[in-house]
Amino acid sequence: MYFAALLARTEDGWEASDTELDDVESLSDLAELAREASTDDDTVLVLLEQEDAWFGVVRVDGEEDPRLYVSDAVAASRSSYGEILMNELIGREYGDDDVDLDSLDLDGTEDGEPEGSTSDEDGSTGADGPDAVASGPLGDAELLGDLGVPGRELRTLEPGDALGGIAEALGASEMLEAVR
Repeated sequence: MYFAALLARTEDGWEASDTELDDVESLSDLAELAREASTDDDTVLVLLEQEDAWFGVVRVDGEEDPRLYVSDAVAASRSSYGEILMNELIGREYGDDDVDLDSLDLDGTEDGEPEGSTSDEDGSTGADGPDAVASGPLGDAELLGDLGVPGRELRTLEPGDALGGIAEALGASEMLEAVR
């Protein structure tokens, strides 16, 4: 079972709404859905969760490219909505089955990089294409850093509890629970 919600930042705080993803087939569709929920091109977060398997966060700031984070690349790649995020993160086109996600190295390190280090200055563990090495969590772990959820904390959140933890850090937990 999936849960998807939008958290839109306004001058009065955060507004939450649940959302249907039935017509979403790509990250562009998802970003457009988020932009429609925004007033004044402010930040919108799309929070996705599949039971206790994985969670994902998409951050849309106005017309900027969306920023993504997925808690478990393998679990997300095996779900229809997670695949939307994974396609973007690993550079795969919608419906392209040429990338074997099971062959990606999921030990939490980049190729040749010692354990415990991060790959990018922003904490991103993103992938640049089919040959890129992925980690368990994948994407920009710092996408919520300026909102009170640093990457190291985001990476420790467990599916099932993560969305509530994120909403609590944002001061929007009551609103998220109301749409759940």
